Amino acid sequence: MREGRFARLAALALTLVACAARPAAVESQTTAASGDAASFGAAGNAAAHVLEDVLFDAAGTWRRCLPDADCGEGNSDWGDDSLTYALAFRWRTTKDPSIPPLMAALAGTAVRYGPCSLPNCDQFSDRAAWDSVADSLEHEITGNGDALQKAQAAFSLIAGSNAFGLGACPGIDYQLPSGDGNHLKTLETGANYVLAAMLLYRETGTAAYLKAAVAKYAAIRKAFLDRAVPLYSVYVFDDGTSCTQVPHRFFASVNGDMIQDGLLLAAATNDRIYRAQAIATGKAVARYLSDAAGVYAGLQAENDTEEPLVEAMYELATEQHQSFARSWLLSAARAERSARTPAGVYGRFFDGPPPQAPVTEWQFGGGHALAFAAAALEPDGTPPAGAWSGATYVNDDLSVLPATISIRGRAIALIGTIGENCCESGHARVVIDGTETFDQTGIWQNKSSSGKTLPHSVLFAWRWPTSGPHTIVLRPGVVNGKEGTSFLHLSGYEIVP
Repeated sequence: MREGRFARLAALALTLVACAARPAAVESQTTAASGDAASFGAAGNAAAHVLEDVLFDAAGTWRRCLPDADCGEGNSDWGDDSLTYALAFRWRTTKDPSIPPLMAALAGTAVRYGPCSLPNCDQFSDRAAWDSVADSLEHEITGNGDALQKAQAAFSLIAGSNAFGLGACPGIDYQLPSGDGNHLKTLETGANYVLAAMLLYRETGTAAYLKAAVAKYAAIRKAFLDRAVPLYSVYVFDDGTSCTQVPHRFFASVNGDMIQDGLLLAAATNDRIYRAQAIATGKAVARYLSDAAGVYAGLQAENDTEEPLVEAMYELATEQHQSFARSWLLSAARAERSARTPAGVYGRFFDGPPPQAPVTEWQFGGGHALAFAAAALEPDGTPPAGAWSGATYVNDDLSVLPATISIRGRAIALIGTIGENCCESGHARVVIDGTETFDQTGIWQNKSSSGKTLPHSVLFAWRWPTSGPHTIVLRPGVVNGKEGTSFLHLSGYEIVP
């Protein structure tokens, strides 16, 4: 709501008397998504069916949106790779014999990288790092030697290049050769670099991979670790003179990778400090990155996949016997039941309603992995249904910041268009009941990894344990070289009374 209309519309929201009726399309999706009291095991099987039979193409590529929004198909970079990771995770938890042939097909279409050195280098370092991990997983499951060669080549593109490890902090890599125009170094490169190196070390026994992982991990801790809590921000800008971290941008993917990296390094080196650091990051995720109801809140833009974090928490819960991680997974899985669309994929907000818009692979990869984790941990568990079935939709064309929304309820979801001004610059901060979200990304609306404009998307979701009065203040975003300038445009929001 705009500030000028606050008093009138706050009263409407508080009483829920004059709220507009929820659009029929949204209502029907909630009903369809939450109608069956399926067990975690059944939900895992359903997610596997969608992953293997709907999203996977027999040619060895992944469908990038569901329902179709002309997002295309592919088998490279973090969105496609997150589905490969989820498929490998399903294999790990079930040993389903239908999975190795799919992984073999993916290995066949995986990118074969060549050297990338200045002045003739035009690759993204994070893309190669993501792909190397996927290739190693394909080799692990199929024994395909070509997949291993591709994993090594993708890793070597970064490790053997003179284009990325430059600047004031050369121990971490630019995303683009020489930093291109924005001098960005993203932990998507570094965290996946360590994971790729450790998987290659596990597959080949080559000590150079372990040495590279140890050195990169140390550089990451220095550049990306938050000063106060054991979480990793994802962006550093290196202008050649100094390296500046963008604080409190806590990607699920990179924090999940860093947990996995620490556990793999601990096992390989017998240094328990790595294990302690991994557990500390997991506990910080559970403590600081959840909503008031204790469910993980995916506040990064649509460009963050939650799949690596789900796998990391599963590792902590099972191999490391950490009860907090088991609770985190099952709480999120109970919540995500209501975020499942009729097409069978999940929105990125585990605690949110099912999106009316097409959902992209960057958003739903984590939900599928979560369904697999819950099925493995508690197959007979039955999650509650219908958390959003009683939601009321409030039409409110809001585009002026700052703005305040005041409600009485136990859940809210802000609705708008992902990539309205496609495809990157434009974000806003979110303050809930006087406290800014710990992940200060807030709402990064204009980032669209698919390059598509997706109306009626869930931009933000938050739940509380009980119904009560709550105030959400939306503030201008602070300009930076990745998220760009301020922007927010809501079409309305859903409230659960």
